Amino acid sequence: MSEAGMGLAPVIAPMLPDGVPVSQLSPIVLAYIGDAVFEVYVRQMLIAKVVRKPNDLHRAAVRYVSAAAQAKLLRRWEPLLTEEEADIARRGRNAKSGQPPKNADPGEYRHATGLECLVGYLYYRGERDRLETLIGLAFADQPTNA
Repeated sequence: MSEAGMGLAPVIAPMLPDGVPVSQLSPIVLAYIGDAVFEVYVRQMLIAKVVRKPNDLHRAAVRYVSAAAQAKLLRRWEPLLTEEEADIARRGRNAKSGQPPKNADPGEYRHATGLECLVGYLYYRGERDRLETLIGLAFADQPTNA
């Protein structure tokens, strides 16, 4: 079986601008990539757990990627975060990211941005195991065939 088939190869390798360390990226840029990375992880987890119709997959994914779900997950992560990770999430939460979607609570949206910022940061640092551990908590205590 290939590495990709065993889940060992990265989905997409992180690429930063030449000479720009991840610590110099704005929290909004980190949240931008973190949003995409988080969604890919969620989609992969859903597909790996149960074969579904695309519409079922979409509805299931929304339960994890909505601002409310991400804010709740960040609160679940908080006791597990290192000081550095907590600082990155706080920077994302406090960043000016524009208007939240009309269906999102502004507080939840800010916390979701903090989660996405941390995901982007860990992604660009190549901390795949840490990302998988944290994102896996979204699926802990969830039925595998729901």
